[in-house]
Amino acid sequence: MAKRSRGGSRQAFLLPRSRRSIIEVEASHPMVSLTDSLDWTALIELVREIRRSKLTSNAGRPPHLRALIGAVILMAMKNMTYREAEEQIRYYAPARYLCGLTETDWTPDFTTIQDFTQLMGEEGLKAINEHVVGLAVEEGHADPTLMVADTTAQEAAIPYPNEMGLLGQFVSVVSNASKKAGSALKEFAKRVRSKVEKVKKKVRAHRLFAKTKEAKDKLLGEVASIVDGLQGQLGKALHTAAAGASRLRGRANVAHAKVCQVHETMGKLLPQVRHWLETGRVAVDKIISLHIPQLYSIVRGKAGKKVEFGLKWGISRVKGGFVLLARAKSKKDMVDAKFAVDVVRHHKELFGEVPRQYAFDRGGYSQANVSELREMGVKEVGLAPRGKARWEVSGRVKERLVNERAQVEGSIGAIKSRRYGFNRPAARSIDMMGACGQRAALGLNLNKLVRARGQG
Repeated sequence: MAKRSRGGSRQAFLLPRSRRSIIEVEASHPMVSLTDSLDWTALIELVREIRRSKLTSNAGRPPHLRALIGAVILMAMKNMTYREAEEQIRYYAPARYLCGLTETDWTPDFTTIQDFTQLMGEEGLKAINEHVVGLAVEEGHADPTLMVADTTAQEAAIPYPNEMGLLGQFVSVVSNASKKAGSALKEFAKRVRSKVEKVKKKVRAHRLFAKTKEAKDKLLGEVASIVDGLQGQLGKALHTAAAGASRLRGRANVAHAKVCQVHETMGKLLPQVRHWLETGRVAVDKIISLHIPQLYSIVRGKAGKKVEFGLKWGISRVKGGFVLLARAKSKKDMVDAKFAVDVVRHHKELFGEVPRQYAFDRGGYSQANVSELREMGVKEVGLAPRGKARWEVSGRVKERLVNERAQVEGSIGAIKSRRYGFNRPAARSIDMMGACGQRAALGLNLNKLVRARGQG
């Protein structure tokens, strides 16, 4: 009996089957409707201005801005990785229409999309998001005369920070990266191999066998002393390697930059570890991440999660559910009492006038804030009062503002869900964390705009 071939059809075709599919995208599809309604000319010009401000030269091929903006919008609406975005744009017809690629076979690869997102950064995505909210206002789906605001935390994708964990990370990163960062650092990695193994054993003993605080502190002190010695040797190795650093290329250059970065960070972290061992108290401005040292702890006081590690954000929500985000520049920035007024100023810059009705929680309440908001032109000030103080509004206005203020919590929960990826984004720098945060708000607003048109 003849052996049956696997796959395909047993009936032979006169001509091979075409692998080029020809389909028509429905005009009612959400991505098609969104594509037809956005002002692409304004978006492209906006992106060009951002590129001009960041690039020092226009050398090279002109970028496919229309397709790349569409790719960013697609990732915002679907919360996908760069590789998944490339595959969707290549094979999913509505995504190709969104990117303006239905008349060509070209598709941007994942590295091009990532480079474009990194170039746009937080400010670029924020500008695109503001354009979308402005479009919603023009179409009557959003009403900027009523606005509520709050602050929230964006958690970073880092392990729970502790001194021993950070010291162990430093040793592992330096040991691995030095092997790829040029001859001088390779020699350093060989010389300190025994110390690296010694630190790894002590870190393991700290996690598995040290049961008392005295035992843990003893091991931490020993590891800190070894790391202090490694830090000094690494500084000398980096000084020697500086002469040949300009000749490094590719992965070697990346590895050298990484070693320099963690060396600088450890110089600030070691005194903080010593402070903990001597006093039992956490140092001011404690470093919680070796890779993103700008992160900080945010005390929220919530049940089950008293402290969050990442960045602080401010969120404002206009009537209709469309949101705008702003990131705090430091841990001490964006205090509720100050942000409650600053967010109204930004609202005026964006929409041309202050909201008629405005609500914030009790963290922003003070008589000075109430007076300042009234002077700015806010007619109904709904700052939740503290203690026995009275509300500045009453009746239906108070009920409306309390209801709208409660809904901002729902918007925060939405952007923090897996659908939008605001929390714990796959970012390796504070700039990309900011970009991911703005992209989450952009995705929420785009999907809300589609639903508001009755096509979601």
